[in-house]
Amino acid sequence: MEIKSTDSDSFRLVYENCYSVLIRICYHVVYNMDIAEDLVQEAFERFYLKNMTFPSEDEAKYWLIKVVRNLAFNHLRRGRRETQMVEKVRLRASGGTNTRDAQVDLDENETRREVRKAVSELPENLRMVIILKEYGDLDYKAIGKILGISESNVKVRVHRARKKLEESLAGDEAYVY
Repeated sequence: MEIKSTDSDSFRLVYENCYSVLIRICYHVVYNMDIAEDLVQEAFERFYLKNMTFPSEDEAKYWLIKVVRNLAFNHLRRGRRETQMVEKVRLRASGGTNTRDAQVDLDENETRREVRKAVSELPENLRMVIILKEYGDLDYKAIGKILGISESNVKVRVHRARKKLEESLAGDEAYVY
């Protein structure tokens, strides 16, 4: 089905089917839900304003993922320190949660920090494939289409990214969050 970005039915269909994937991908690049939501909103604004036609919903989704990826990386380049300060202030203001055992929360938060740090230290080409694969739940073919590389190259990059993460995490049994 052809998708016209300014057609309200097409836009609604793409929005409803792609929003959650775009949020997951963007969040795992910027690690801030408010910023991720803003960047995804900006991507949808660009989608609408470009007045583009896509041969299928998947093509529209791939285009949006590229836009979100670029917006997220540009945001990181411009404001890595600023983003970290916003998170610190937000954590202090919230005072943390007391709903679970404090040690479990501490351990889980430490694991998440270690994984996030390891993912953020990956070269951009490996970081993006692991984010699209693990957090975007995309298959190799879709990732290849988004990044403009072959499916076999995607497989190689995912393998390399996982190996580097294992090395970086020193074999700990840490899971990607």
